[in-house]
Amino acid sequence: MTRYAKTAEALAALNAEQYRVTQQNGTERPGTGELLYNKRPGIYVDVVSGEPLFTSSAKYESGCGWPSFTKAIEAANVHEITDTSHGMLRTEVRSKHGDSHLGHVFPDGPKEHGGLRYCINSASLRFIPKEEMAAKGYGEYLAQVES
Repeated sequence: MTRYAKTAEALAALNAEQYRVTQQNGTERPGTGELLYNKRPGIYVDVVSGEPLFTSSAKYESGCGWPSFTKAIEAANVHEITDTSHGMLRTEVRSKHGDSHLGHVFPDGPKEHGGLRYCINSASLRFIPKEEMAAKGYGEYLAQVES
């Protein structure tokens, strides 16, 4: 069994907004997410399963109102699904192990970093500061996080 999993205990620990976003495919209001302006070095993990999703070195200010990233830390941990809700054609991103709704990915990111913009709800993420990564089991990703 994987060390990252969606458990009843993890779901019970979510606040109402985290549950709405991750389990009911919700979207937080733009500009309101607690991690939107976070500039500390570290890693962003799924709030439900703890699986690693994004690093601070891939985070950038896109102006869209949600935390934006140029790439996933482990592509295999982020599933892309066609989303036709709300009369639009978009690509939803969900965590592999937690099956949490994270947000969407768009092809309008910085060209010099691959051209993608992962537009992610803060409510679906938990931030692990760089200085706590090793102790919390994410030491293997330290080289991908800036100083």
